Amino acid sequence: MGTSLVRTSVALAALAVGLTEFTVSAAAFGQDSATTNQTASPTAQFPTRAVRLVEPFGRGGGPDLTARALAPELSKIWHVPVNVDNQPGAGSTLAPKLVAAAPPDGYTLLVNTSAQAYSATVAKDLPYDPLAGFIPVSSLSSQAYVFITGKNTGIKSIRDLIGLAERHQTEITFASMGLGTGSYVGASELSVIAGLRARHVPPQPSEAITDVLRQMIAGRAQYMLAPIPTALPAITDGSLLALGVSTSRRSSLVPEVPTIAEVGVSKFDFPIWYGVWAPAGTPANVVGVLATDIQSALASPEMRTWLQEHGAEPMRMTQPEFAQFVVSESKRAVRATSNVL
Repeated sequence: MGTSLVRTSVALAALAVGLTEFTVSAAAFGQDSATTNQTASPTAQFPTRAVRLVEPFGRGGGPDLTARALAPELSKIWHVPVNVDNQPGAGSTLAPKLVAAAPPDGYTLLVNTSAQAYSATVAKDLPYDPLAGFIPVSSLSSQAYVFITGKNTGIKSIRDLIGLAERHQTEITFASMGLGTGSYVGASELSVIAGLRARHVPPQPSEAITDVLRQMIAGRAQYMLAPIPTALPAITDGSLLALGVSTSRRSSLVPEVPTIAEVGVSKFDFPIWYGVWAPAGTPANVVGVLATDIQSALASPEMRTWLQEHGAEPMRMTQPEFAQFVVSESKRAVRATSNVL
C-alpha cells in the first residue's frame, strides 16, 4: 500500500505543478471549426451549460448544506445553473462512483468531506480509486464535529465512556457514515488516543446521515462524531447529548460544549473539512478555472456570512496545495484506524 500511495502522491503533485502548462484545444469542448479558429482561449468558454455538484451524504448533511450555499455564488460567476445532486448510500460511496465515471469535462463535480482522502487508505474494494480517479480541485471549509451519544445510554461525559470501558474491560461501539468517512476516522483516532477498544457499527447501505442520527437516538451505538449543523436539531430537543467538539477551539454553534481535549483526551484535534473534486482526466485549464472561481465564491460576502453562521472557516489553498493536502490526510487515516475492531 505504501508504494501505491507514494506513486499516487507523485502523480497528483505532477498534475498540480503542471496545471499552468497544459492547454486544451477548443475542439475538446465540442466546438466546431469556426469557433476553434477564434482567438478566445478554451477556458473563456467554460462553463457554457449547467454544472452539477454531486454530494454523498443526503439532504441535511454537511456536503449538501455546503454545496447549496456554494451553488448560487458559482452561478453568479458563471451565469449558468449550478445544481446540487444528492446521491447518498452504500456507505457514502455512490456519489464518488458516479463522478468518477462521469465525462471529465468539468460539468460534474464531487463535493465531499475528508472521507475522499481517508477512504483511499482505509476502505477496501471500492469501485473507484479515491486518489487516482479524481483531481482535487479546491478546498472549501472546515468545522468541528460534535461527539454525541443517545440520551438513554447513561453516558453523560466522555470520561464516563472511558471509565465504562476501563471498569468492564469491554469494547465501545461507535457509529459513522461509513468505512473511511471522517466520522469513522475521527472516532477511530479518538479511540487510539484514549486507549479504547472500539468496534465500528457501520450504516446500512441505503442510509443517509439523517437516518444514522435517528439510529443513534434509538441506541445503535454508544457514540458518534457528527457534523454539528446536522446533529444540532436533535441536540436542541434533547434526544442526543453533545459531550464535546473535535477541534482545539469551541464551536460558535454550541459554545457551551467543551472541546474533547478540555475534558481529558489531550492532543485530540480532528476537524471535518470539505472540498471539490473533478474526474481524472479533466483538462488542467478547466481545473484552473474551477479552482479560481470556487475560491472567489468562498470570498463572497454571502458565503462568508453563511460559513460564520454554520461555525465553519474557509480553507484558503491553491489547487496544488489542496492536492498535496489530500494525500497527507489519506496517510493520517492509516495511523488513526489501527485500534478499531
